[in-house]
Amino acid sequence: MESVPDGSDTVELTIGQAAARLGVTVRTLRHWDEIALAQPSSRSPAGYRLYAAGDLERLRRVIVYRELGMELHAIRSVLDDPADLVDTVLRAQQTQLTDRIRHLSALRDDLARMADAHEHGVLMTAEEQTEVFGPEWNPRWPGEARQRYGNTPQWRQYAERSASRTPADWKVIADATTALDQALAAALDDGVEPGSAEANALVERHREVFAAYFPITREMQVCLGHMYEADPAFAAHYDGVRAGLASWLRCSIDASARAHGIDPESATWR
Repeated sequence: MESVPDGSDTVELTIGQAAARLGVTVRTLRHWDEIALAQPSSRSPAGYRLYAAGDLERLRRVIVYRELGMELHAIRSVLDDPADLVDTVLRAQQTQLTDRIRHLSALRDDLARMADAHEHGVLMTAEEQTEVFGPEWNPRWPGEARQRYGNTPQWRQYAERSASRTPADWKVIADATTALDQALAAALDDGVEPGSAEANALVERHREVFAAYFPITREMQVCLGHMYEADPAFAAHYDGVRAGLASWLRCSIDASARAHGIDPESATWR
């Protein structure tokens, strides 16, 4: 039966043979038969579906239109409606396909930015980073952070946010960080005691500012405070803003944590 040319009106293929020839599943052909989209012309004495050449041609057209992304009801319209309606359906499908291509193109670009953000952290040139974050900023720092924290959930959250940020967005965050540093320094100058209402408000402000990078729990903030004091690079930054600021900030974060029922000595990154 397979040797009969496709153009012959006498060709009759079983559903399995038709599916194999067309590159679709038997289940698909059964579904198209059940919804009367593409039905076999006849059945065998035993009740099995038999597909003639005309049936195969309709099936091929269904497959072509489906590969173009058309819904089955639209395919039915193209195959069965008068010619003057076919043009309308095809033009509408063309518009939908154009919109889909535009959407997929945007999605491709977004995925590329996401991948770049996961790899580099900040999607700005070295010059842009220096302009946004200031002359003390080292453009190598994001790469070093990627090596150190790249396998953590926080890095993934940071990268996901970074992927959608412009230099202007980063400038807002950088300005907020600088303003926070100055507010912390002013509090230290004024003799604000850790655990006081004013110090606790600054600790909350610190958590809000740095939540721009990734969500920060109070326990995570405690860990950050201890790192600010113990890590030479972070300590140099805060003590460069004001001598003793790294220790004052750590003490203030610890005091605020205790007020919320957290023991700073047992706090973990969670």
